[in-house]
Amino acid sequence: MNNTSCLQPSPATTVALPIIYSCLLPAGIFGNVLAAWIFSRKAPTRRTQYIYLANLVTANLLVCSTMPFLAAYFADGHRWPYGSLACGVAHNLGALVMHVSMYVTITILCSIALSQYATLKKSSGTQCSPALPGSFHGRLLQNFRRPKFAKYLCVVIWLTVLCVTATAITYNVQHRVSAEFPTCYNIRVEAGERPAMIAASLATGCFFLSFMTVLWSYYSLTRHLSRIQKNTCIGEKHLIYRTVKRNILIIQIILTVCFLPYHIFRPVFYVLLRENDCPRLNYLVEIKNFLTCLAAAKSSLDPVITFLLDKTFKKSLYGLFTKSTPEHQKRNNGIFIEMGRNMERFS
Repeated sequence: MNNTSCLQPSPATTVALPIIYSCLLPAGIFGNVLAAWIFSRKAPTRRTQYIYLANLVTANLLVCSTMPFLAAYFADGHRWPYGSLACGVAHNLGALVMHVSMYVTITILCSIALSQYATLKKSSGTQCSPALPGSFHGRLLQNFRRPKFAKYLCVVIWLTVLCVTATAITYNVQHRVSAEFPTCYNIRVEAGERPAMIAASLATGCFFLSFMTVLWSYYSLTRHLSRIQKNTCIGEKHLIYRTVKRNILIIQIILTVCFLPYHIFRPVFYVLLRENDCPRLNYLVEIKNFLTCLAAAKSSLDPVITFLLDKTFKKSLYGLFTKSTPEHQKRNNGIFIEMGRNMERFS
C-alpha cells in the first residue's frame, strides 16, 4: 500500500467507466426529474408511500449529480496532483456524496418494504386471519406505514447524511496534501484511511441489516399468505396481496442485483489489500470501481422501478404519452379508482 507507483489505471478504468457514467447521467436525470414532476402534481402528499418515494427520487438525483465528477476522475484522475482542487472536488462531491446517497436509497427501499408489509398485515386483521400482534415488534412495524413517522424518519436520515458528509469532507480537506501520493488516483482515495475503512465496515453492516430485513418481510409475507389462502374470505383482496408481494420482491431483487455484489466484495477488498502485490491491487481496485458503478446505476434505473411499484406514477406516465378514447379512458379510470380505494382502505 505504500508503493505510490503501484496503482495504475487500465483502459477499463480510463475509458469504460467514464463512458458508462456519461450514459447513466442523462437517463438518470431525465427519469428522476420526470418522476419528481409527476409526484409533485399527481401524488397525494399524505400517503406514506409517496413520502418515501419523494425522498428516494431526491437521493437518486444526488447520485446522478455526482456522475460527471466520477467520469472526470476516472478519465483524468491519474494525471491530477493529489492536492489539486479537481482532485478534492471529485473525491468529496463525487465518491463521498455518491456513497452516502446510495445508503439513503438502501434505507428508504427497506422502509418502503416494511411499510408495504405492515399495511397488508394490518388489512388481514379480520375474522378470517390474525393481524399483527400488539407487541413492541408489531407496533414498531406499524409505524412505517404512518405518514408522520415516515417524515420524521426521512428527516433523521438526511440529518445523519449531512453530519457524516460534513465530517468526512472536513477530514479529507485537512489531510489532502501529501507528498507521498503525487497523483489523485491513489490508494488513499480508492481505499481510504483507517476512519474511512471503519465507516465503510459500519455501512456494510447496515446494508446487510436492510437486506435481511427485506428478505424477512418477503418470507414472512409469503408464509402469511399461504396460511390465509386457505380461507374463502380473501378473494376480494387477492389482487392487493399479490401486488404487495410483488413490490417487496422487486425491492429484494434491486438490493440483490445492484448492491449485494459490492457489499460482498468490499470486505474481501480490504482483506486482500494488505498484501503488497501490485497486479492484484490494480485488479481489486478496478473490480471495486465497476461494482460501485453497478450500485450507482440503480439510481438511473429507479424511474423504471417506480413505474413497476406505483400505480399513480404508471397512470400519469401513460397519460403523457398516450391519448385514449373517452370510453377507454373511463374504463381505465374506473379500474385505477377502485384499486386506489382498496389500497387506501388499508393505509
